[in-house]
Amino acid sequence: MTRRTSDYDESDVRIRPSRRGSRPRSKDRPAHEDAVPGLVIAVDRGRYTVLVAKGVGGKGNPERIVTAMKARELGRKGIVVGDDVELVGDTTGNPDGLARIVRLTPRRSVLRRTADDTDPVERVIVSNADQLVIVTALANPEPRPRMIDRCLVAAYDAGLDPLLVLTKADLADADDFLAHYAPLNVRYIVTATGDSGFEGLEALHEQLVDRISVFIGHSGVGKSTLVNGLVPDARRAVGVVNDFTGRGRHTSSSAVALRLPEGAGWVIDTPGVRSFGLAHVDLARIIQHFPDLEAGTSQCPRGCTHDEEECALDAWVASGQAGPAGTSRLESLRRLLRARSGDTE
Repeated sequence: MTRRTSDYDESDVRIRPSRRGSRPRSKDRPAHEDAVPGLVIAVDRGRYTVLVAKGVGGKGNPERIVTAMKARELGRKGIVVGDDVELVGDTTGNPDGLARIVRLTPRRSVLRRTADDTDPVERVIVSNADQLVIVTALANPEPRPRMIDRCLVAAYDAGLDPLLVLTKADLADADDFLAHYAPLNVRYIVTATGDSGFEGLEALHEQLVDRISVFIGHSGVGKSTLVNGLVPDARRAVGVVNDFTGRGRHTSSSAVALRLPEGAGWVIDTPGVRSFGLAHVDLARIIQHFPDLEAGTSQCPRGCTHDEEECALDAWVASGQAGPAGTSRLESLRRLLRARSGDTE
């Protein structure tokens, strides 16, 4: 017989116990007072390779490599090569162990780029570096001055010292190319493959001592060859240039920090890039990174974009005050401003 609703009373009702319990969830987070400091030297699909120094995390512990994951309490905060972090969990260096990154130390510098000049999403390449090494070949593939200008702007914007490294000087002369950057007083190193071996590597090493240097450049320019010469145990894959397109093949899939022999500095090798967006850089600041031209803007009309008929930079360059490379530098600046503003005429 079917019971009517009025036939039920409170004794017929069963209450399912709550799985969460009766205590409210605490917003307090663990202090992690025993967290161990480390340096992120590689990132691969959600796993972080962290170097923990000798003696840290226990008296007498040797220097060791620790594999870690990001703790949930860090939320969406990104972690990149060069970050100083703090770890808990298995920090012994056990290859089967896993630690957790629970804190990210404030960054001293950040090198960013965007996919293109209209993309609002910033991509952090590395952190805490103090030098950007811009590698370009003088031939095979041909140098790309616009790419170099973009890297220079990114370096100045991030507070990094730029260093221009020209490879394959055995295939083409470097003097004409360097003349375009003489007004900027950018430091440079010229390398070549000669009868006596790799020339210029020792001079490059001297510029890297006691510094954290980021290497960036197109595929095929010899970046990984330089890294392998500086850090013999690096074994970075070396690409070749396509005879038809003149472009290099991507050989490095992610950034990695490598310590120079005898611990005299760090080299961060990055994947080859084909574009370097500057959407994160304020248009008004780009002119500041062309000091050979900036002085000429004092006569510009208010609100000048430096790419219009009334711009005073044309007269400044024509007078010779911007130096022998003034015309090409002004062209480079204006191409950069157009690309940054999305004007690709």
